[in-house]
Amino acid sequence: MKKELVVSAIENGTVIDHIPSNAVYQVIRLLGLEKYEDEVLIGTNLKSEKLLRKGIIKIKNKYFTNQEINKIALVAPAATLIKIENYEVIDKREVEIPDHIENFVKCMNPKCVTNNEVVPTRFNVVDKSDLKLRCHYCEKITTKETMRFTE
Repeated sequence: MKKELVVSAIENGTVIDHIPSNAVYQVIRLLGLEKYEDEVLIGTNLKSEKLLRKGIIKIKNKYFTNQEINKIALVAPAATLIKIENYEVIDKREVEIPDHIENFVKCMNPKCVTNNEVVPTRFNVVDKSDLKLRCHYCEKITTKETMRFTE
């Protein structure tokens, strides 16, 4: 006899699947889901053939903007977005790290103009596999270890 936890399907919304378990709560914070007022289902440390252990987030009645999808891609580059309408999958795709990032990553250089004046941040992604971002203004490299997000 197989024992599994069965979770109800969502009628409309988005499922973010294949999130590394250690990034689930970071994705929640980046997307502001802790303040979202509809149903949010969070699963972490679930068995996965692709990742060994994964996280999943189901968000009822929520679809993401390109900027929100880019945030997901930076912290969970193997994630899959599944768009649901009327209980049916209408779109399923893996997130992709974009070539350019604007307005949500802070430059790690304290002397950068973006940290001293009201200037939107801009980065070129110079390495997608090891995640390295070059600041458009000061040209300093921000890595996944030094990456911080704007409020």
